[in-house]
Amino acid sequence: MAESPRRISDVMTRTVVAVGRDASFKEIVEIMGRWKVSAVPVLEGEGRVIGVVSEADLLPKEEFRDQVLERPEMARQRLAEMAKARAVTAEELMSSPVVTVHADATVAEAARTMAIRGVKRLPVVDSEAKLCGIVSRADLLQVFLRSDEDLQGEVRGVLLADPLHTFGDLRMSVSDGVVTLAGQVREAGLIPIVVRLVRGVEGVVDVEAHIGVAAPPGGPKQP
Repeated sequence: MAESPRRISDVMTRTVVAVGRDASFKEIVEIMGRWKVSAVPVLEGEGRVIGVVSEADLLPKEEFRDQVLERPEMARQRLAEMAKARAVTAEELMSSPVVTVHADATVAEAARTMAIRGVKRLPVVDSEAKLCGIVSRADLLQVFLRSDEDLQGEVRGVLLADPLHTFGDLRMSVSDGVVTLAGQVREAGLIPIVVRLVRGVEGVVDVEAHIGVAAPPGGPKQP
């Protein structure tokens, strides 16, 4: 049988380096360097996530070192960056409201969130918005490290899940994550359905379909 979609709890990093809202600029830089991370969540209270400080939030301090910080004619975005150049605490530096993901979200849902919101990582929170992990783009790509044998087993489960064998006589093979399908199905409309189901298996890189339509009983044979 097909496996359940992988959840963020399966791939996230559970040990997370975080700071409080009063952490200083220098403290944040030191923490990032010591733990070799490019961003840190900002917490308050018992661990509720209120923002994230990334390297991009820290760089304006250097970028605008020799520039005048009050220039009304500058675009709003540049003014915001210049304001961060004056920031000295996590609360002033952080990006907020923060984009988070729940631990029970699927890997696909997290990937869509990252793409839509243009972020490289997501703090993982529980039902009370408390930090329980962090997930990065690299974590989401782990699904593509599944072996061909593992993928073949799950794809076979997808194709055999229907006891009526709606999809007809199909053969499949997997090489470097690419699934090749061959054989025949009962109706032409089933071909895109089969391809979509197989492509939906996590870790499948691509699907190559060489599928024909079986002749009806008593009808002419397909060439």
